[in-house]
Amino acid sequence: MTPVLTKRWLSPNSWRLSTYEQLEGYTALRKALTGTPEQLVQLVKDAGLRGRGGAGFPAGVKWSFMPPNEDKPHYLVINADEGEPGTCKDVPLMMADPHSLIEGCIIAAYAMRSHRCFIYVRGEAMHCIRRLNAAVREAYDAGYLGQDILGSGFGLDITVHAGAGAYICGEETALLDSLEGRRGQPRLKPPFPAAAGLYAAPTTVNNVETIASVPFIVNGGADWFRTMGTERSPGPKIYSVSGHVERPGQYEAPLGITLRELLELAGGMKDGIPLKFWTPGGSSTPLFTAEHLDVPLDFEGAAEAGSMLGTTAVMVFNETVSVPWAVMKWTKFYEHESCGKCTPCREGTYWLAGILERMVEGNGTASDIETLLDICDNILGRSFCALGDGAVSPITSGIKYFRDEFLALCDQNSKAKTTPALAGAH
Repeated sequence: MTPVLTKRWLSPNSWRLSTYEQLEGYTALRKALTGTPEQLVQLVKDAGLRGRGGAGFPAGVKWSFMPPNEDKPHYLVINADEGEPGTCKDVPLMMADPHSLIEGCIIAAYAMRSHRCFIYVRGEAMHCIRRLNAAVREAYDAGYLGQDILGSGFGLDITVHAGAGAYICGEETALLDSLEGRRGQPRLKPPFPAAAGLYAAPTTVNNVETIASVPFIVNGGADWFRTMGTERSPGPKIYSVSGHVERPGQYEAPLGITLRELLELAGGMKDGIPLKFWTPGGSSTPLFTAEHLDVPLDFEGAAEAGSMLGTTAVMVFNETVSVPWAVMKWTKFYEHESCGKCTPCREGTYWLAGILERMVEGNGTASDIETLLDICDNILGRSFCALGDGAVSPITSGIKYFRDEFLALCDQNSKAKTTPALAGAH
């Protein structure tokens, strides 16, 4: 396909305002300001834009939840925390083309009658934070931010906020708590952010890639946007392909592309070693195997095959990788990143990580697999937020497809324990 979201990435000084303006930059903003907020919300609904942060919720519907009155301030918050293992699309987008995000923020804020926007960036990405801040300053100087933008009477201020580097802050309500200066922990819903979010005021939280798509929809129209992707998952998507491929990186493609096609774009499997397993949307999505090469990578296709599209973090593993080892590494990550607010996640991830670590070290027992599945069952659907659900996904799917590998770790230890200390002794 012709690049859309990534079309400016290879341009010289693509992050500069001058380059952005030469390549249709801020033309969508001028067009949007001639319409009404209601028209913009309907346009995004008609385009079928779905959230690119993992959940896939229709963006236009989410925008419509914002109340039409302005009794309280309305806030737009951009989730740029990007902590999911394997996910690396939002930081490159902000590095290469920050003004596409800023223009999208202005249009989205206008549509939701918001005059204050916060971009919450993962704290470790200092290079990205500096570049975003520089782009925001350029936008202010050019009159795209501040009061009376382009003489429209609409004003917006954007603040780039450095987060504390916690995976849990990728959950929208934990992000809001962190933004308010509190410890990042998920909030009880309802109330939902659209009713009482940041500072108890109406708030919409959107992903970077979602908002960066908005200027293209305004310029191209809903019908044009729907020419890409599938009927229920329209538009282009950035797929982060990493692992055992010849050319790992960001690949823009229409939603619904398959891993077989992505592998062709990425030069195939590294060194020709066959594919063993892969993730369609980061480590919190259930694993796929070589049998799933032709699953359409859109929201419906991934779900029908038993996984989730997630953040389209496609991590590819060849036959040299031990599934229990990979699952153990991911589980230790979730154990570390659990905020500790709820018992199932706090205690469950601790026990899951301990059992898996013991198994990988060769000290597994015959009952370990059933114990793992039992703990997963007590976490899934019972934790306060989706972190617990994500933590169990690689374990349950790993055992589903590669039970023999887990059994081998247990059998090996069981045989060692039943061998007499002195062979032949009576």
